[in-house]
Amino acid sequence: MSIINRLKNKVVVSVQAMPSEPLYLEKCMVAMMKSVVKGGAGGLRVAGVRDVKNAKHLFDIPVIGLTKPDVIPANWKEIVYITPGIKEVVDLVNAGADIIAFDGTMRPRPDGSKLEELIKYVKINNRISMADISTVEEGINAAKLGADILSTTLSGYTQFSQMTSDGPDFDLLESLVKETDKPVVLEGRIWEPEQVDKAFELGAHCVVIGSAITRPQLITKRFVQRSK
Repeated sequence: MSIINRLKNKVVVSVQAMPSEPLYLEKCMVAMMKSVVKGGAGGLRVAGVRDVKNAKHLFDIPVIGLTKPDVIPANWKEIVYITPGIKEVVDLVNAGADIIAFDGTMRPRPDGSKLEELIKYVKINNRISMADISTVEEGINAAKLGADILSTTLSGYTQFSQMTSDGPDFDLLESLVKETDKPVVLEGRIWEPEQVDKAFELGAHCVVIGSAITRPQLITKRFVQRSK
């Protein structure tokens, strides 16, 4: 069964932390991965070579790899920072990631590389390419360039997309399902099981959940703010 087919109708868990956060310690990330896999995660989305290698060594489920800077710049909405260039793609391929996730927008990249070059490099290394996008137009463009999977990851997090609610972008999901022939992943601001059900009803190939499961500081913040 292909990697893409193995993700069909699965919940993928994003296990990530920034270097400034306590959970970034290797033993903490490994423990978190083990916990979510034990809970039934059908795949993992992890950041950086260290965590990709650990995920591939420990589990027999699809691993989505990406890179992020150690510190997210203040102008993060205006720049490409998720697996931004060829070097980062090479690092993830060498680490063994099954799927390489990268910024799939049409914005300029810091190393001057083109989106089609990233997609081509992933393909020639027999890996699956996942384009993180924020608009329908970006998704259609990435699909035309050969991206294997489209993900709504960046909806509300670029200068081209507005965050209209604190929930997932179901409209973007539905539009991409209708206007492309690629598997579409719903990712971003998923907090309730009912939202997962709705995603699959709208045609999502799989769903990626991060903060609601693996970011205790954000989970705590939601409860604290709600209680005020």
